[in-house]
Order: sequence, then structure tokens, then C-alpha cells
Amino acid sequence: MNDNRELLVEVKDLKTYFFLDEGTVKAVDGADFNIRRGETLGVVGESGCGKSVTARSILNIVPKPGKTVAGEILYHRKIKGAEQTLDLTQMAPQGDEMRGIRGAEIAMVFQEPMTSLSPVHTIGNQIGEAIRLHQGLDPDTARDLAIKTLSLVGMPLPERTIDQYAHQLSGGMRQRAMIAMALSCHPSLLIADEPTTALDVTTEAQILTLMRRLQDELGMAIMYITHNLGVVAQMTERVVVMYMGKVVEQADVDTIFYDAQHPYTRALLQSIPRLGQKTHDRHRLASIKGMVPDPYALPKGCAFHPRCGAVKPGLCDQVEPTMVEIAPGHKVRCHLCANRA
Repeated sequence: MNDNRELLVEVKDLKTYFFLDEGTVKAVDGADFNIRRGETLGVVGESGCGKSVTARSILNIVPKPGKTVAGEILYHRKIKGAEQTLDLTQMAPQGDEMRGIRGAEIAMVFQEPMTSLSPVHTIGNQIGEAIRLHQGLDPDTARDLAIKTLSLVGMPLPERTIDQYAHQLSGGMRQRAMIAMALSCHPSLLIADEPTTALDVTTEAQILTLMRRLQDELGMAIMYITHNLGVVAQMTERVVVMYMGKVVEQADVDTIFYDAQHPYTRALLQSIPRLGQKTHDRHRLASIKGMVPDPYALPKGCAFHPRCGAVKPGLCDQVEPTMVEIAPGHKVRCHLCANRA
């Protein structure tokens, strides 16, 4: 992995909370990580750990009553050779500058395309609108570029598909249309929020292969959000593991799979089905004991301690651990690793 690549996005102590009648949900509570140009960063964790809210915070599209209350998201852009650093948290969500970045320089592929694509507009209208908005092209030129983009993502018969509606396409074709829309303006960063969850394994493999090929061709960075560790192993260079809104471990992908230190990361890895393990084996598939804590009443100390098999009473259940770097590029938020910093 080339650590000399320039920084593209720096997330520093990000806190995004949802203020509800029942209480405050700390969806993202002090996340720290960065993304370099051209790299693929995997963000993993159980449902509700803050992965998608982190992505929406970067794009400044956190739905109400959510709000980013602290931290920085520094975006290092290049305009005509000149470098510029912007704090995305300080920009108005519907302001002209943020709208110019969103979709053009930082784009997102959502989890379920049927809820993201308009049911009353053709695929071509939706891709063409993004092109006209960000590139200022006339409708005919935008349509030609939309067809080329659909062809780039492997859409069958793009000249005909461009005039179809989302419900007329298969799941894989809808996802390709979403990727085409995201790539139509050649973004520096593509955020992929579990883009293959609703697809069968064959289509999933095709989409993953497509994204890797497009990354090589376009040179963009990818922030890949998933709970599938198999996808992480195939797609990513570095991995961020999140639990209850916090980053609990981050390292390169090989370190995560072969030398994970946080008990939560280890538990996730142990829950992966092993190739060659027969169904009549007496060994049950490992699972993480207990349940994800109530977001309105997080436990004191380390949020993972009620489910941790290596918990230290009087420490883990009382004192919140801090992130420590135990090796170059390998950071862990755990009391068990505190003396290794």
C-alpha cells in the first residue's frame, strides 16, 4: 500500500447526533480516519454502528432531526492545479458550493436503488440531470454522455436502456444505473453504501469487479461501507471498524484479518463461515454474545464491554478507552492494548 498518496478527506472527531423525543442518539461519536487519493477504504460493523451516518455526514445530507454537532471533515480538492481545503461541516447543506461538490466531486451509491431512483423519470433523465447540473452541458450532449457512461458500467443496450424506468430493470441493472449516475461527473471519491446487499451472489460479483475496474480506469478513491467481511477482503486496502458510533480499530486489510487486536473485530472475524467446514461438524458458527446496546442508554465505559469475553471489571465497565497506535498505521480503542502504545 502506497502511504505517500495525497490526503483526500480527513475526518476528525466527527460527532453526528439525532435529537429525538426519546433522547439523543449519538450515531457518530468521535470518528477519526482519513482517505487518500485513489485508495479503497472499507468501513465495517454491525447495523446501527454509524457507518451510513458517517457517509451522509461527509456529503452533508444527514436527515433531520440529525445534526453534525462537532468535528471536522476536511476535503482537499484541486481546482485548475491549485489546492484548496474545505471543512464540509461548515458548509450549508443546500448551499451552491456544497451542491457543486455533492454528486460531482464526492458521489454516493446507495444501498437500495429502487428507493434512490425516481419511479417517474427515465434512467436517462436522471443521469442527464446530474450531468447538466454539474457540467452545464446541453440536453443532447448530456444524453450522449449518459449513454457512454451506461456503456462504461456494462449496461446492456445502453441506447435503449436510457429510456427505461427503474421498475423495468433488473436489480443488477438498477445498481449499474446508480453507479453510472455517480460516475457521470468523474468524482474524486465514490462512497458505496452496501451497494450489493439486495443482489444475488453472481450479480454481486459482477458489480464488485465493475467497481474495481472503474477505479483503476478513473483513479478515484472509494469508501466502501459493508458488513460483509468477504467483500472487505476482496475490495479494500485499509479497514475502519466501527461500533456504536466510534472507530474501534483501523489498519491495513491484511493486519485486520491476520492480526486484529480489538475483541469486537476478532468476534466479527470468528463469525465468518469457513470454506471446507462441513454442516455435520459439531462446531457451531461463532456469534457475538448479547445484543447491540440501547442507543438511548449506552453502557458506561467501553460500549462493547457487556458483550466482550475479555472484559476487565472495574476498568472496561467504568472508563472509556482511548484510541492508541500499537504499530504504524494500526490503531485500537481498547484497554487491553493501552500498554502497547
